[in-house]
Amino acid sequence: MSPPSLLLVEDDQSIALLLEFGLEADGFDVTRVANLADARTRVQDKSFQIAVLDVNLPDGSGFELCKEFREAGMRLPILMLTGRTDTYDKVHGLEVGADDYLEKPFDQDELVARLRALLRRTYGELADTSTTHIEIGDLVIDLTTQRVMRAGKIIHLTATEFKLLAYLAQNPGTPFNRQSLLEDVWGYDEFVGDARTVDVHIRNLRQKIELDAANPTVITTVRGSGYMMDA
Repeated sequence: MSPPSLLLVEDDQSIALLLEFGLEADGFDVTRVANLADARTRVQDKSFQIAVLDVNLPDGSGFELCKEFREAGMRLPILMLTGRTDTYDKVHGLEVGADDYLEKPFDQDELVARLRALLRRTYGELADTSTTHIEIGDLVIDLTTQRVMRAGKIIHLTATEFKLLAYLAQNPGTPFNRQSLLEDVWGYDEFVGDARTVDVHIRNLRQKIELDAANPTVITTVRGSGYMMDA
């Protein structure tokens, strides 16, 4: 099996070289660039399976690049690297389509663990192969093509949003707390992952699939328990 292709966008050369060396030693095929312009060029020439984007870049923001990827229909998992610790930047990255984030400085082993979990979740088998699609009212989830429709209209989801939706839909009426979702959908254990990641992805999903995101009827909040797909 060929190593997973990874796009690394980091302008700090010392950090970028260390990351490239470490990630290649851990089995990734790394393409390293230092700015948005080069990243845009590389994705035209090569198909990547995963991306690591720094937030602060010389010609813009990693948030901007993440948003561009999503608007172009690219569903590869994206992990943001940030030197900032305030909640706004973390939440903003998730809102524009990132799957996860990691604060600098970080441990190389944690980075690799998160990347492997993202790859498993995105390209592994999560859906029950005995069922090809799920219908919840006028919401249709095709587990084979990963296409989601409501009232006949296609809803565009990121890979992580689809995995989360599919997991909840395959367990209707069952409430899941945030830690359970991090473990079962994200593939993280109790030492990896931030519960806010779940909250932001639920909010993004509601904005896309609910008729009224402020009053959700498909994915509901169970006080004290977490989130649940209505049966």
